[in-house]
Order: sequence, then structure tokens, then C-alpha cells
Amino acid sequence: MRRRIQWLTHRLGASGQTPKWLAWATINLSIAAYFCVGLVAPASIGKTRWLPGETSHGHYQIEMDCDACHDPSRNTKKPTSADVMQDACIRCHGTQLQNARDTHPAKKFRDPTNAVLLEVLDAQNCLSCHQEHVPEQTTAMGLTMPKDYCWHCHQEIADSRPSHQGMAFDSCATAGCHNYHDNRALYEKYLDDHFGQPDHLDVTTLPLRRSSSAGNGSTKKVISLSIQDADYSPGQSFDTQLVNDWAETEHAAVGVNCTGCHRDDAQSDWSDAVSMDRCARCHADQVDSFQTGKHGMRLSVGLPAMTPDQARLPMHADQAHSKLDCNACHAGHRFDSQFASMQACLRCHADNHSLAYQSSSHANLWRDEIAGSLPAGSGVSCATCHLPRLENESGVWVNHDQNANLRPNETMAREVCVHCHGLEYALSALADQKSIDACFADPPATRIKSVEMAHQWFESRSTNRSTKGGGR
Repeated sequence: MRRRIQWLTHRLGASGQTPKWLAWATINLSIAAYFCVGLVAPASIGKTRWLPGETSHGHYQIEMDCDACHDPSRNTKKPTSADVMQDACIRCHGTQLQNARDTHPAKKFRDPTNAVLLEVLDAQNCLSCHQEHVPEQTTAMGLTMPKDYCWHCHQEIADSRPSHQGMAFDSCATAGCHNYHDNRALYEKYLDDHFGQPDHLDVTTLPLRRSSSAGNGSTKKVISLSIQDADYSPGQSFDTQLVNDWAETEHAAVGVNCTGCHRDDAQSDWSDAVSMDRCARCHADQVDSFQTGKHGMRLSVGLPAMTPDQARLPMHADQAHSKLDCNACHAGHRFDSQFASMQACLRCHADNHSLAYQSSSHANLWRDEIAGSLPAGSGVSCATCHLPRLENESGVWVNHDQNANLRPNETMAREVCVHCHGLEYALSALADQKSIDACFADPPATRIKSVEMAHQWFESRSTNRSTKGGGR
């Protein structure tokens, strides 16, 4: 931009005939035009000129699409600026909050008995706690409130929970204790149910995927295909290896032929490129979840796919411009889920946690499973933890939102870790940053007391009830 201004100044003033005011007016109009185009143009790098401050880790990938958060037309009502933002938050995060069984949903504060709490904190408005473009006050999870926000409503908690006496007023959100929204792994009953578990469970296997679950539970009769059944177009040039790869995959095993991906229907033309929308016809859960994680969130708002050079975590330089779409991890025709489970991750990620994986006990288990010396589901790859296998009405499927169980990371304890570890051990490991950086090569240095405290609470209640009953 500076060079353009210098060039324009030189051109306008070179002849000595152009009035100085006209030269400066032209320069100012050019600058104004540059910024105005960035304001009204579709999502592009030009829009970042209008950012009032650095965007948070959760949203920086879509900062070029200002309308994703600020477009009033996406709300059905006549919104205020705050309403527009609230609508944008719910549009992207509403389902996530429902899945998390939000501990503080907005409806809780519509209850008249809780109305007085709104004087302390407007808990019905996401922006009360999560403002954007204020990096100087943004902490983990995009929180822009002081960390003592729990205390203002729960300052009497020690009266009903003696175990909380003497705790610091800003310690509620300490790892393994409480979260504002997602407490699925921290509910008292859940903690008590897992009291007394050993660090390492006797049975340590993961849910196993089935071919039927990969395709959203289709009841269509499955007819296995072979190379001879491949229905690529006559005269179509093709790589024999690609067809061989396809014939060895689950696609062929469950009857998905070439035209199933390369044509929309029997009348459409053949397309060498296969879009993510076509993947979604059979893998809707996977594609939907992919677009809510940082790998695919740009695609969800119509921006080009993310590349590793845009990441804020350390990445390997040789993958800087690789495009992150379905084929990035499991390339077409072979769709190697084994490669996607570990090698695909480590090909890009170069942070301490990722680099430490290969020397961890988890990696040893994964290598043993691949070698056949351990049963399926007993190894631990990158995907085991970060793309967890979940169950729904369609069966076992792989959640492709790699951030879902890191918001907060205690969620991973319930979705993944407890398949192999006791809950106390899992929460303690997830609270130990050194252990995380070492990819859990060593046991956690300190133990989280939440499980023990919950058990003591239920024991004391049981004792009190027995005492009262015996005194009648």
C-alpha cells in the first residue's frame, strides 16, 4: 500500500502541473476506496483492515468473513447490534451447548426466581463473557471476564459444601472442578460412580466402527463389489492403481461404485473432482462435525480450505500450503483410515505434544494393534483421543471436530480416557500441562481431588439420612 501511494504521488507531482491539493485528494480518495472495497466486498483479506483488534484463537480463521458474526440479515427479527452477535453465537455454538447439556442455559435465567442473578451477570447474553477483538483481556476458552465470576453468585457454597471452605474465590474453574457450560465429566454423581477405580482398567478397548455406521445407518441392502464391477465410463482414462485401491476399501465392500462419488446421478456428467458435499451424502455426521472444528470451519462459511501455514500452533514447513479437506487425511480411492489416524496428523503438527507421541506408551499400543499383537480397539492413535468414536442412533461414528472434547478438555476424560483409565487418573492427567506436553508419557504429578470429594459428599449425606432415620 505504501509503495502504491509513493508511486501515485510521484506520477501526480512529476510534471509540476498538478495542484498539490488535487494530488493529495486523489491519494486520500484512493486510500478510502481501498478500504471501502474491503468493507463491501465478499470475504477476503481486505476485510482484515477493518478489524478493531486481534481475533481470538477460536475465530481468527473466519475473520475475513465479517458477516459471519455481524450480518443483520441472518436474523429473522429486527436486531440490535448485540442481538446480531448473540444470534451468530447460537447459530454456530447452539448445538454444541445442547450436546454439552449446558449447565447455565439462558432459560435458567428466564426463571423469575433467578432474575436477581442477572443484576450480577447478564448470563443470557454470550457477549457478557465472550467479547471478540480484545486480546489484552482474552483468556482460555475465549473468556473475557475476570476469573472470579462464579463467586458473585456462589459465594455461599461453603455453607452447603463444607469441602469448599477456604478455597480461593477465583478457583472454581480450576481443572477438574467446574466449568460454566460443559460439566459432563464433572457432575457429582458421575464422579462418585467412578470412585475407587484403578489408574489402568483391566479391560481397555474402544468402541469399534462398523461399515454400516460410517454411512449414517443406511438400511440399503449391501452388495460387495470387485474390480470387474467398477463402473467408470467406457473410454475413460484411469490409473489402474486407483481402481485396485478402491476395490480393497470399505467403499467397494458396501457397494459404493465409481459413479457413486464421481456423478451426482445417472444423468449427470462425470467429475474427476469429488466435493465434500458428495462425501456428506453418506457421511453427514462426519462432514458436519468436520466443519465445526478448526480443520474445517473455514469451509462452513464459504472460505477456502484452511492450510497449515494459517495455524497458530507449530506446523511442519513442508506442509504449509496443503489444503485441509476430506482428502487431506484419507486420500481418495484408498481412504486409508489407518494413515488418517496418526501419520496424517504428524505430517502437519509440530507442537511438543505431537512430537512426543512417537515415544509414548500410547504409540506403542497403536503399533502393537497395527502389527496384530493386540486386538482391534486397544491401540491409541492421535485420532483415538482427538477424533473420538461416539455412538448415536446410527451406530458408532467418528467425530471429526478435533476441538470438541477440548472445550474444555475434561470432556475428553468422559468420551475417551475412561475406556482405559480411572476417572481420577484421567482428570489429573488432563490437568497436568507437563504431562500433556509429553503426550502423557509419565503419570500426572498431582492428583485431582474432585472424585474423592464427590464420594465424601454422598457418603456424608447417606450418614446424615441414616442418623435422622435412627432417631425417630
